[in-house]
Amino acid sequence: MMNPALLVLADGRFPAGGHAHSGGAEAAVKAGRIHDTATLQAFCLGRLHTAGLTAAALAAAAAGGLDPLRADAAADARIPSPALRATSRRLGRQLIRAARTVWPDPALDRLATDRPRGAHQPVVLGLTAAAAGLVPADAASAAAYESVSGPVTACVRLLGLDPFQATAVLARLAEPLAEVTARAVHAATEAHTDIDALPAASAPLLDLYAEQHAAWTMRLFAS
Repeated sequence: MMNPALLVLADGRFPAGGHAHSGGAEAAVKAGRIHDTATLQAFCLGRLHTAGLTAAALAAAAAGGLDPLRADAAADARIPSPALRATSRRLGRQLIRAARTVWPDPALDRLATDRPRGAHQPVVLGLTAAAAGLVPADAASAAAYESVSGPVTACVRLLGLDPFQATAVLARLAEPLAEVTARAVHAATEAHTDIDALPAASAPLLDLYAEQHAAWTMRLFAS
């Protein structure tokens, strides 16, 4: 039976700020790379196996007890784009505010003190999962799902996609989501003895899109 806390954490209405971010989808739409549900699904699949895998492993590692400052440093090294690093820390700062209200926990308090400008979002997500009584696999699953649900939701607004068809895209990603979650949990377990076991899956086009998007004067989403 699914832990209700996981439903709360993965809910798009949880006040963690993710609704204001498209995960690179806005720039991809402008570039013509996303224009229908088929191209949206391809975009999400690529994002899931790169940024999604990396985030899921970081979240699982933090949930499993890896020193959050080490995890945060590992996250910093795995996000080459300055714009994406700033976004990740901004989302982490928002998430920790919400998490400390819903699931008060000393580990979250310490991280907020140690990283007053914000820890990276996947690390905060992992600590939040632990505070909520969830296991590393739950944290990885939430992070992986978040990596694709944001772009799907954004494209309903950006392209006027049928919400039913957009949701079907998420449903078709169920098997890849499970695969990425399993890989992330395995890597997170290894990271307790070798931090380099955490994946550093690269998505250069997402990095380029993030830098371009940050320079726009008019945009619908923050990233």
